[in-house]
Amino acid sequence: MPFSSVFIKDFLLKSLDILISLYYIWLPIVLIIIFWELWVHYVRARYINNLTWILLEMKLPRDIAKSPRAMEVFLNSLHTTRIGNLVEQYWNGFLTAWFSLEIVGINGEVHFYIYTQKFFRKVVEAQIYAQYPNVEIVETSDYTNISNKPEFMQEWNMFGSEFALTAEDVYPIKTYIDYGLNELSTKEEQKTDPLTSFIEFLGSLEKDEQVWFQILIRATRKKWKEEGEKLIEKIMGIKKDGVDDKNMIQALGGLHPGKTDLIKAIQRSVSKLGYDVGMRMIYVAKKEVYDASKLVSMLLLTKQYNSPNLNGFKPVNVTTVDYFFKKTRENLKRNIMLNAYKNRSCFYIPYPRKTFVLNTEELATIYHFPGRVAETPTFDRIEAKKGGPPSNLPI
Repeated sequence: MPFSSVFIKDFLLKSLDILISLYYIWLPIVLIIIFWELWVHYVRARYINNLTWILLEMKLPRDIAKSPRAMEVFLNSLHTTRIGNLVEQYWNGFLTAWFSLEIVGINGEVHFYIYTQKFFRKVVEAQIYAQYPNVEIVETSDYTNISNKPEFMQEWNMFGSEFALTAEDVYPIKTYIDYGLNELSTKEEQKTDPLTSFIEFLGSLEKDEQVWFQILIRATRKKWKEEGEKLIEKIMGIKKDGVDDKNMIQALGGLHPGKTDLIKAIQRSVSKLGYDVGMRMIYVAKKEVYDASKLVSMLLLTKQYNSPNLNGFKPVNVTTVDYFFKKTRENLKRNIMLNAYKNRSCFYIPYPRKTFVLNTEELATIYHFPGRVAETPTFDRIEAKKGGPPSNLPI
């Protein structure tokens, strides 16, 4: 045996002996770390299990004379980054609040939902009424309960996908401002609302076909504004330290117009409140009517928010499998996707996912209440508001 091999073997054996002899130092540390991780996991699971959730449906009036800016204001009102004190975090398991914005097509009927903790119900209702006085809000049963039936997996087929951004968080997607929907002077028939295509698709579903779209949001604590500023400095080829505003403006004026537009887009993006976001979409249908061609349409619907030079969405974690134990693996992925959706789980256990950041303008583009430009026949609207909001709602 070569000398080097003998030396290495001898060194490893002696190191192992020393490590074992010092167990009374490192073993308690390891056990404390393991215990701490298990404890945090336990208190958070207990906290989540004790939460009471409700599903609120928004029944829309015939006319909504407001731009998606109204939804952006509503989303600003939900932005809370409270993490609790040490006792709340590590004894009670307190977690930052999260919500689920959902658009669903069931047998060709289109529904708008907000899934929220019961604790926030009055806040959600008050802020929706503040922006959309003619919307009717009703508590309803969870449409995902259809999958609770024992025969569901035997009678229904399913496809699901989650979504991620194509670029870094600070790059914005194409928003309602880019589509000109912030201009209230624009006639309804001249508006181009990207949400209309989605509603038309949901309205085209046949009996025993359903599409569920979920946007999970939680106020972000990421330093994404600072990340945006660093990116701008990199694009401009300067460092902000020691550079005054006058020199910054001069540097900006000397850039290529494409870079100038990029910098302005990033500045507008990070100037607004941001949310951690998880997005998923599921198509479920009875096996005899399941239409695989609709999967392509479903995934392409998010492309209208993509900006080639900035950001966009791409499907990830799809439930299809190409090779090896295909049926078993697909069933496993479908069950995970379905349970994650039903539990509205993304940020925490039981189904934590990698999330991305969208600002309130971007979220309001994807989820807002459309005006008359969306005239899908199966998109049920109320002719008149049945009653005013309760007078005791907090504003």
